[in-house]
Amino acid sequence: MPERLKIIYQKVGDIIEKYHPQEAAIEQIYFSKNAKTVFSVGQARGVIILAASIKGIKVFDYTPLEIKQAVTGYGWAKKHQVQHMIKDLLHLDRIPSPDDAADALAVALCHYYSRRLMREE
Repeated sequence: MPERLKIIYQKVGDIIEKYHPQEAAIEQIYFSKNAKTVFSVGQARGVIILAASIKGIKVFDYTPLEIKQAVTGYGWAKKHQVQHMIKDLLHLDRIPSPDDAADALAVALCHYYSRRLMREE
C-alpha cells in the first residue's frame, strides 16, 4: 500500500504540474459494507487532497447524493442513469469507460455547476 499511495501522489503531482488547476473536486467516501475498501479509498483520497493542498489548490468535496443531484436532477439516481447523463451533457458518442471515468466526470460537472451557482448568488 505505501508504494501505491506514493504512485498516486506522484501522478496527481504530474497532473497538477501539467494543467495548473486552481481548484480540485473529489467525492466524499460513501461507507459501504466493506470496511477494507473504505479504508483503502480513504487513504488514496487523503493522498490526493494532500498533493493538491501542498500546491495551493483549493479542494472541494461532494457527497454522492450531491453529485447525482447535480448531474441527473435526482439524488438517488442509479449508476447507469448518471453515466447516460454524462454522455448526453458532454455530447459524447458513448458512455465513458471505465466506470471510474464517468464517476470522475460527474464529480467535475457537479463542481462546475456548484461554482457557477455560487458566482450567480
